[in-house]
Amino acid sequence: MAKIDLNLQFLFNEYEILDRYKKSHELGFKFVELQHPYSLDLNLLSSLITDLDMLQVLINIDVNNNETGKMNLAIDPRGIDKFKLSVDNSLMYCAELGVKVINCTPGPSIDDLERSVQYQTLIENLSYAAPLFKQSGTKLLIEPINTFDQPGFFISNSTDGAKVVSDVSDDNFGLQYDVYHMQLMEGNIMNNIKKHIDIIGHFQIADVPGRLEPGKGEIGYSNIFNFIDDLGYEGFIGAEYKPEKTTEEGLEWIKQYAGLEIA
Repeated sequence: MAKIDLNLQFLFNEYEILDRYKKSHELGFKFVELQHPYSLDLNLLSSLITDLDMLQVLINIDVNNNETGKMNLAIDPRGIDKFKLSVDNSLMYCAELGVKVINCTPGPSIDDLERSVQYQTLIENLSYAAPLFKQSGTKLLIEPINTFDQPGFFISNSTDGAKVVSDVSDDNFGLQYDVYHMQLMEGNIMNNIKKHIDIIGHFQIADVPGRLEPGKGEIGYSNIFNFIDDLGYEGFIGAEYKPEKTTEEGLEWIKQYAGLEIA
């Protein structure tokens, strides 16, 4: 059965980051994700998570590219050494926090480089990183992202994401499937989930339009959750949306879907 985790990059933004962990715990949530924990003291964050008996499900590799000013370090052949340093830093956080999955976003395409060069750089970087994260028990993932919110994003649909997984060909590398992004880019959600379920290591959710809470838009989440459950998926589903009002008010949607674990 799938488990819901709260994305603290998006939720509880009325609080400082560490207080978001405390608020999640207060409301009965054990599982959380935070894309960019690197501004936080690792020992302080680790102690807090341990004290609250919480699980850090996901973080991202820091792929900020100083050369382009964009989050596309993983596809830039001029930044391979910097990418490896980012991997080293992420490995420390994963090992200390017990992170289950880590996302490496390719970011937007680089205008002055051939796509084939960027793609090969991505494959080489991911092939380098995947076995290293296995040592900390963390699975490396890639996430396709829609080009409406992020124009020019290098990998923007599940077919291309699955090709990257195939080309890397490492059992510690898979696909992060964000239902919000894929509804915008390709639709046909349940068929595409079924097609790729063997390589999906994490889901994220929000509704369309507006990236609001599930149940606020056009996506039939009740059917999707049941479908994922029927497929035997027992991993995590990250609630990564923009609350329409306060985060706490918006969490009422979870009560609609019996069976989703939160702790």
